[in-house]
Amino acid sequence: MAVEMTVDADKAGRAAGTRGRLVAVARTLFAERGYTGASTEQLVERAGVTRGALYYHFRDKRDIFRAVFEQVEEEVNGQMTSAAMAEAAEPGRALDAGCRAFLDACLDPAVQRIALVEAPTVLGWPLWHEITSRHSFGLLLLGLESAIVAGDIDDQPVAALAHALLGALNEGALYIALADDRERARAEVGAVLSRLLGGLRPG
Repeated sequence: MAVEMTVDADKAGRAAGTRGRLVAVARTLFAERGYTGASTEQLVERAGVTRGALYYHFRDKRDIFRAVFEQVEEEVNGQMTSAAMAEAAEPGRALDAGCRAFLDACLDPAVQRIALVEAPTVLGWPLWHEITSRHSFGLLLLGLESAIVAGDIDDQPVAALAHALLGALNEGALYIALADDRERARAEVGAVLSRLLGGLRPG
């Protein structure tokens, strides 16, 4: 029994390693060439696996793109969480820090191309919106609720506010991604965000 469990664990480990390698290589390819320009032939060659291994883990190229997109969203969410936690003693500042971390993440060319430019088209807007909301909406909701309880933001319908803020962040991120001067665009969106959040404060 112990031997069988060890063999099963080894197989699971190898499978996870292969899947992780495919996602990592696909992320680089999609960032470099876009969804259309990246082929499954290039993917398996760079990853050093067979086509059978690719299709064991993913249905098709769109499926692996979704896995890459999910990974990017998780990383961005992690950056937002870390920035907010650094200011946790002051909920209003924590909310501001999390939003700014989101905009900073959008300066990454891979995030720009994969999450903002390609994903809505490749996955379709409903699925793109569902994934981005799943990763970011709960965090924004928690941040807004904490800021309201602390008195840093006027009491108001928090779910509606979270949806509105997420929409503003996504549109701001797309503005940054498509700008010729992305650093300038980031500064512009950051200034607008400060005014938006400032307008939510009491008084």
